[in-house]
Amino acid sequence: MRILATIRLALRALRRNKMRSVLTMLGIIIGVGSVIAAVSITTGATKQVEDKVSALGQNVITIFSGSFTGGGMRGGWGSAPTLTVGDALAIAELPGVEAVSPEVRDRNQILANGLNWNTQILGESPEYPQIRNWNMAGGAMFADADVRSVAKVAVIGKTVADQLFPDSDPVGQTLRIRNIPFKVVGVLEAKGFNLFGQDQDDTVVIPYTSHMKRVSRRTFVNSILVQAASAGAITKIQQDITDAMLLRHRGEQDFTVRTQLELAQAMTATAKVMSILLAAIASVSLIVGGIGIMNIMLVSVTERTREIGIRMAVGARGGDILVQFLVEAVTLSLIGGLIGIGLGVGASKIVSSLMAWPTLTPVSWIIIASFSSGVVGIVSGFYPAWKASKLDPIEALRYE
Repeated sequence: MRILATIRLALRALRRNKMRSVLTMLGIIIGVGSVIAAVSITTGATKQVEDKVSALGQNVITIFSGSFTGGGMRGGWGSAPTLTVGDALAIAELPGVEAVSPEVRDRNQILANGLNWNTQILGESPEYPQIRNWNMAGGAMFADADVRSVAKVAVIGKTVADQLFPDSDPVGQTLRIRNIPFKVVGVLEAKGFNLFGQDQDDTVVIPYTSHMKRVSRRTFVNSILVQAASAGAITKIQQDITDAMLLRHRGEQDFTVRTQLELAQAMTATAKVMSILLAAIASVSLIVGGIGIMNIMLVSVTERTREIGIRMAVGARGGDILVQFLVEAVTLSLIGGLIGIGLGVGASKIVSSLMAWPTLTPVSWIIIASFSSGVVGIVSGFYPAWKASKLDPIEALRYE
């Protein structure tokens, strides 16, 4: 009962000095609000990057045409065509490999319905939508039989469909690539822009054999897309692919193997560093707010010295005085923290609305901010509370 009475007394003291209490909380409000706003913005940006990486496909490993050395000349990634369809077929036989697509890339002018459009022409296997986690909006993907027969069939993206078939269903219609007619058998769902600002829907996908023998007339592929059976198997499969490719290429590493995980780590590393940096800078405000609470509480102890002496004279113990001032400090800090959390979330929503930036406030950070506010209150309020509890009752009563 003594503790409850002490807590009520502490809260009553705060209500008597409303303006001082609000000004005391200001540092905590700004500190917590800054932390929550900074973390919300950077976490939202990180989540957006992770979603875009995920949109590139599930458990994807990519093999690029790589470096070469010959005649005193040397080149790095993509400087020479070194990958073949045979490499892709060999990789498909490795354990843990779910799907493989040799990829041939080119840009061409395409025609249909009296309209023309310059777009990316991809030569892929039927497993391409599975690897890229890309659903069909209409029609169907071409089949293995189309690859074997070098069929003149195509699957188009949403942008191409809008440009060449604005008022009709593209499925079943014909488009021309280098004046070669290709029948549209499917339309891919809209996917939007990728991490590099490229419109993923601005594409035409045809069998890689058709691309190599009818359109580009080449013998090498640009890259090979591989889907691992599970995320946990990616590292082992990456090594198995490297070993198999070295064997096929007679020990020369004229290729580069990259995983989706490496891309995700590279793209999110900067955002995470910024999140930590902004949170660290904003945390300085918490320290400043704690110092503010300590100063005000020390002033309060001085102003209320006679009150403390009267309480001790009528039976209050040092522990009661300690609890009273600690409760005042912690209450100020916690209320300031809660207001700061609300303002931080609100500020992040305003930024998201005005700047079209994604924001996400992790619940864990709200808990951390609340806990930190309480700790700041205890740490900054302990010394003034301890000082008040050690006052001599007689000297306190004499204080003017």
